[in-house]
Amino acid sequence: MEIYQEIIKAEKQIRKYIRKTPLEFSPFFSKLGHCNVYLKLESEQLTGSFKIRGAFNKLLSCQDEFKKGFITASTGNHGKAVAYVSRMLNIKGMVYVPKKVLKTKLEAMKYYKINIKNYDGTSGETEIHARKIAEKKGIPFISPYNDNDIVAGQGTVGYEIWEELPDVDIVLACIGGGGLISGIAGYLKHKNRKIKIVGCEPRNSCAMSASIKAGKVIEVDHKPTLSDGSAGGVEPDSITFEFCKKYVDDYVQVSEKEIKKGMALMIEKHHKIIEGAAAVPIASLIKKKSLFANLNVVVVLSGSGVGMDTIRKVVRK
Repeated sequence: MEIYQEIIKAEKQIRKYIRKTPLEFSPFFSKLGHCNVYLKLESEQLTGSFKIRGAFNKLLSCQDEFKKGFITASTGNHGKAVAYVSRMLNIKGMVYVPKKVLKTKLEAMKYYKINIKNYDGTSGETEIHARKIAEKKGIPFISPYNDNDIVAGQGTVGYEIWEELPDVDIVLACIGGGGLISGIAGYLKHKNRKIKIVGCEPRNSCAMSASIKAGKVIEVDHKPTLSDGSAGGVEPDSITFEFCKKYVDDYVQVSEKEIKKGMALMIEKHHKIIEGAAAVPIASLIKKKSLFANLNVVVVLSGSGVGMDTIRKVVRK
């Protein structure tokens, strides 16, 4: 089954469980870019990010497989989402998190009473460790992005964009493991091959574009970034690598200063708090604004999981 068909199936399966998030016109960013900018507010989705879509689709599709529970790994948003869904569906789960996970995201996971295990490693190393534990125990592992059901669930963002703005020209979305952009692109490219999909990355952690350039999944150096939700490597066999190679037209990397500015502008101009990963496509829009003149541009704001300490740093002059 092609990913487009799987997204249609996911849309029907998860619709009653999730929010249809707003596609809000932005007068400020439209004027700035001399184009029509629409903000897809996944930052207002349940649990504060798009991840709830994939989590619901995965757990609803595979309930029989999870009788013994499941194991996953997360830097925060995926963990919050699976914790929320597993509690609703009465499924036991365990989330492995990197030792340096943001406190605000860790606390949010704990609200849903899921078992949490810390691992002293990067997000990528934590995923590898969690997968090994799952295999050893004979328990299913849920990848945050390397999974057809997860990608199909995230693709319902694309379904909603098309439903409201079928004459969209360009979509900008943050890219880490690639689950979100793979789903969005897989749906929209089926509807209109001319729609341009732009993957936006923090310069301090840009594994996917480096891998695409190399022609295979490679490891890159990862430096600290405000975009913690997208930071980390890509699994060598990830299905999202092939999706990105097929569907993503271009990549943009932005600095920490540019991400910070994007977060601050969303607070100042739209009175909305977004996390670093959600500000990456905002920063990319500003950086490449000359390319978007007179076009209909959708910027996907992936989440709102940010703590007060980070907000203070962002708004401090």
